[in-house]
Amino acid sequence: MKVKVINRSKHDLPRYETPLSAGMDVRANLDTPITLGPLERAMVPTGLFVELPQGYEMQVRPRSGLAAKRGITVLNAPGTVDADYRGEVKVILVNLSNEPFEICDGERIAQLVVARHECVEWEPTDALSDTTRGAGGFGSTGKQ
Repeated sequence: MKVKVINRSKHDLPRYETPLSAGMDVRANLDTPITLGPLERAMVPTGLFVELPQGYEMQVRPRSGLAAKRGITVLNAPGTVDADYRGEVKVILVNLSNEPFEICDGERIAQLVVARHECVEWEPTDALSDTTRGAGGFGSTGKQ
């Protein structure tokens, strides 16, 4: 799939790090570093502008290494870039650790996953079909 992209960053375009990767690492595009204190958040620019095809979205997901090792994650994970959005792709990062974290220019801060989606047409009704699960939610299927 080809996706139009304008790269106004100082860095290469995001790319898949391994042949079977679902996500492409995206880098911070900064003139000066950003320091996130504990529980602080920031919108981090990437310098990227995209034109996704109709029926697709781009999900902005956390990088597992940053989350596990440093407590840094995408606040609205997954963030969604819609096909009709033409502004700069930015990543909302939050520091969930007890230590300050410095985001430097060129640092890999998140991953981008392009995915197909469907548009829903609601069908109002007075009843839904029965299932074994029924209305059970949040932990209702047990601990296994």
